[in-house]
Amino acid sequence: MSRNSALILILCAGALSGCAADYLNHYDTVTLAAGDTQKFNSMLQTVDPLNPASRNTHIEGDGTRAAAIAHNYKFPPPPPPPPAITVNVGGSGVTTQSN
Repeated sequence: MSRNSALILILCAGALSGCAADYLNHYDTVTLAAGDTQKFNSMLQTVDPLNPASRNTHIEGDGTRAAAIAHNYKFPPPPPPPPAITVNVGGSGVTTQSN
């Protein structure tokens, strides 16, 4: 096999492999979402798929209370002091006199 025929064979193989790689990118469906018809139909027939409370744009709350809570997160109050514990060591403190 001569050098020119080997070069022609390599160029033809390269051209054909380029077409094969492009062919692998094509799918049998129109879109990648094809096959979701049941989900699409159920969403299409739903009257209002959103939560009714999602339309409420009036958020009730107190700004000063929210600021105080944010301040407590940033600077937490000091923990309460531990309780005082008294430990008695020795006798019961009761003395008896014997005659």
